[in-house]
Amino acid sequence: MAALSSSATIFYSPSLNPFTGQRSLSSPTRIRSSPRILRGFHSLRNREFHRFSQNATAGGRFNSFSCKCLSAVSTTTLDYEFTDGGKEVELRLRLKTGETLSPKDISVDADGTSLAVKEKRNGLLITLLETNQLFEKIMPSETIWYIDEDQLVVNMKKVDGELKWPDVVESWESLTAGMMQLLKGASIYVVGDSTEINQKVCRELAVGLGYSPLDSMELLESFSKQTIDSWILAEGEDSVAEAESSVLESLSSHVRTVVSTLGGKHGAAGRADKWRHLYSGFTVWVSQTEATDEESAKEEARRNKQEREIGYSNADVVVKLQGWDPTHAKSVAQASLSALKQLIISDKGLPGKKSLYIRLGCRGDWPNIKPPGWDPSSDTGAHPSFS
Repeated sequence: MAALSSSATIFYSPSLNPFTGQRSLSSPTRIRSSPRILRGFHSLRNREFHRFSQNATAGGRFNSFSCKCLSAVSTTTLDYEFTDGGKEVELRLRLKTGETLSPKDISVDADGTSLAVKEKRNGLLITLLETNQLFEKIMPSETIWYIDEDQLVVNMKKVDGELKWPDVVESWESLTAGMMQLLKGASIYVVGDSTEINQKVCRELAVGLGYSPLDSMELLESFSKQTIDSWILAEGEDSVAEAESSVLESLSSHVRTVVSTLGGKHGAAGRADKWRHLYSGFTVWVSQTEATDEESAKEEARRNKQEREIGYSNADVVVKLQGWDPTHAKSVAQASLSALKQLIISDKGLPGKKSLYIRLGCRGDWPNIKPPGWDPSSDTGAHPSFS
């Protein structure tokens, strides 16, 4: 089956993602606003911005979205307010009381997905907030800021005015809250060569999203009353893959579930001819890599996607994982949600299309869904398809 016209890749490396020790902005201290005394607006409209890049090629089959750090945030204060006003978002940072600041004491640097807010205090430049991973893209030239008594107010215009921001930065908390509006109940399948990794990432995703976790290995072993290893010894890898395919068929009509699949040659997801029911949900391929940098990982993912005999190449998103530590499962799950978010934002019709695919019986005609009544066994030529 053909792959999706667009896909997303994220490179995760523990060395590039100092997940612990960061101060989170997901639970802000609320501030009661007093009457505004404004000291003038400042706009970034006339500035030039060079750092923003989506790494996407128009019309290309494989658009990659990548991030080196998940929720890379530094801040000297958690005392702030965040408001989503629809087309715009507003951030209010509490300034140090007892000081008289002028606009020249404030530095606001906004880019497509990054924001740095700094304050000059006693001759030193103090970082109030700095992130390279806003929840979504903004229009940098439309960013304005002003001082309102003891608060610095930054107003940013969203590229996607329909997307609700749970928080100003992309974090585990904001992703798990924000993905609900994008997934629309669609299930997620975690695939890859390691059953253990699939299981642990699946559990983290399920807990974060409030989805039901399902494990195909547990279901198979419960049904057969034997371990997968003993099953392989007794009946061979093909028998296990066929059985898992039947399990995936029974799960394909479920919503709001995260399914962990078998890894290795005995897993159905590793076989290109067993993807008929996996297409019913969004698939995340967690792939271990020896790449040491983002560009190498993305190039490896492009090559993998072109190897059509590998079942995993059908996955919607790819998370390239440098090394594995079970304690990092939540970070890998976060990278998975980040990739899924970018994919769905690039085509918001995907969840509805997944739902249509299920309603028509998961016939294997993904992504070019044929009209009702189409029979793959009697297909002899081109047919119109749903867009």
